[in-house]
Amino acid sequence: MKRLQTAAIAALLAGPLLVTAGGATAAPSGPGWQQSVPFTNVVASSPTTGGGYPVPPGARVPVAGTCREGPFNANHSESWLAVKPGSEDLVGAAKYFFDKYSTFYMFYIGAMQMPGGAPSGNNQVQGYDCLSTGTQAMPPSWTDTTDPNADFDTKGRVYQTMLPFNSYFDASRLHPDGEIDLSYSDDLGRNWVKGNGGVPLEPPNNASALQLGHVEDKQWVAVNHIAGNAFQDHVYAAWAVFNGQSIKVRMAVSRDRGDTFDKAVTISAPSQVGPGATYVYPEIDAVGTVYVSVVSFPPNGGASTIYVARSKDDGRSFSAFVPITTVTLPPGEVYANTRFRSGIAANLAASPTYAGHLYLTYEDWDAVGGQADVKMTQSTDGGATWTAPVLVNDNSDVGVRTDQFQPTVAAGPGGAVAVAFYDRRQACPKDPSILSADVGRTNFCIDTSVQAYKDSGSGAVAVGANVRVSKDTWDPEQPAQKLGGLSQYPCAGATDPCQRGDGFIGDYFGLAISAKNIYTLSASTHYPSGVTADEGGPIYYQQQVLATVPRSGFGSGY
Repeated sequence: MKRLQTAAIAALLAGPLLVTAGGATAAPSGPGWQQSVPFTNVVASSPTTGGGYPVPPGARVPVAGTCREGPFNANHSESWLAVKPGSEDLVGAAKYFFDKYSTFYMFYIGAMQMPGGAPSGNNQVQGYDCLSTGTQAMPPSWTDTTDPNADFDTKGRVYQTMLPFNSYFDASRLHPDGEIDLSYSDDLGRNWVKGNGGVPLEPPNNASALQLGHVEDKQWVAVNHIAGNAFQDHVYAAWAVFNGQSIKVRMAVSRDRGDTFDKAVTISAPSQVGPGATYVYPEIDAVGTVYVSVVSFPPNGGASTIYVARSKDDGRSFSAFVPITTVTLPPGEVYANTRFRSGIAANLAASPTYAGHLYLTYEDWDAVGGQADVKMTQSTDGGATWTAPVLVNDNSDVGVRTDQFQPTVAAGPGGAVAVAFYDRRQACPKDPSILSADVGRTNFCIDTSVQAYKDSGSGAVAVGANVRVSKDTWDPEQPAQKLGGLSQYPCAGATDPCQRGDGFIGDYFGLAISAKNIYTLSASTHYPSGVTADEGGPIYYQQQVLATVPRSGFGSGY
């Protein structure tokens, strides 16, 4: 995300590389996985160029007017994935860190084209940097864009709710902090156009990030791609606005494929969800009902509550938010042994097959055991009632407990449902990409796991066990190398060296289901880049890896 609003929450609460894994037969699952399925991995985040801001020596922030052309050949963290309805065409989106300035948290959203599910190219999303706008003025040029999200309509247009912002983390810099925009592409993400006539959905203001006055964040998009529905191709953009000691959730709707939007309205009443609701996910079911999930942080800390509301009239009005379950994050929102922050707590999906069928996944911290699990609850009556949460991860930790975290859920054609998550059940292997100090460490290195479910009309039922869909385990402490004297490790705190809790592997990652496949788009530092480190050898940047998992591997009924 743009940045965790820690002050507010405290007050409130090298080119594509194909790597096959298993071919036509089941791939080795690795220790701890009970089941295997065929899958392939391919690095989707190949190098590109675009406009961005350098950070002067000795500084933490860029200088206005210094935007220039440079490489996006560094970390690619945090991603989303959308599949064009009725096809295997994909568009991925991710944070592309600029040049050698990862430690200063300088990045823009990039898009990955994947016709037929095969990565073919990628580029910076245009319209927010000095090169594509042709000006250094701020706005329309911004130092960063953030929070990748994407969804298709039925005609092949893909949309993102954009959050451009200026990375000035002190109260004296009164550049506009950010705004909410909607951009769309008609060519699988190669070229992007600002929707709403180029007018922001949430206008900019001159408050700095640290003032926490009207700071936009946590934005998302959902598009009605239900063919023949009364609201077909309507676009729903939602986001949160942090304003001192309160947060409100806003939504704007387009009924002409993004060309114009109705005026944004606030849909979260503090009397229902409290003053601190964020992590906003809109979803659309088989009959066009719009659902929104939020996580409400309590003013005095402790467990948060996940809520869901619905709209049956095209987003014009919403039901009351229904409390679903509580969720607890690790202390300080940081996992043991490593520096990275925990990420987004929950994710929501709605069935395109069955009206009113909803699936909610979330990570939950066990303070007694000192580890995180992934859980899921579901509704078959439009969110009025929900099942008791069930454990998604099926690891049997012996001697050491391990974390499973950052879950995401998707629903596809024919009742297919899947939950994907980052998984630390396997010890760090001996591999050139694993730091020597980390080899053999437990509850440390990361894989991507998937649990398949099938909904035949009575709710989603697990299909088999967890499966591993990452061929190689990766080290979250990479990249440990330097370039030009600067650390290459991404740091949300914009410091070098990066402190514990400021490390960044992304707050979430992508998952999509087509008629034929389950796809994940997730981070990995296993693959060496073409950039040579100051110390010699390649830099092991975070890359985005597309996993393709044929649905047929889970059985003929799936």
